[in-house]
Amino acid sequence: MKIAYLYLAIAIVTEVIATTALKASEQFTRPIPTVIVVLGYGTAFYMLSLALRTLPVGIAYAIWAGLGILLVAVAGAVVYRQVPDLPAMIGMAMIVGGVVVIHVFSETVQG
Repeated sequence: MKIAYLYLAIAIVTEVIATTALKASEQFTRPIPTVIVVLGYGTAFYMLSLALRTLPVGIAYAIWAGLGILLVAVAGAVVYRQVPDLPAMIGMAMIVGGVVVIHVFSETVQG
């Protein structure tokens, strides 16, 4: 099961990189960011498919989405200076809290 979480972590990180590069690609008109987008999403989905060999799809997707939202927001703040306001940060904290509740308390994750 631990390797599944490694695959999921790689999937999340590469998806965040791809999503961050998506803005820089300027509607796929800039070659280098466009290549990063394609390779990033390809790697992300492949790694997610490996994680799904072991992890339940709902749990894996909840972790993927929750952490992805948070990390893309951080990347947007750092790279593009798009800092979320307080309500957005509170909402993201609630999403991450939900992922923690699922991971810590759900028997579905035990496996």
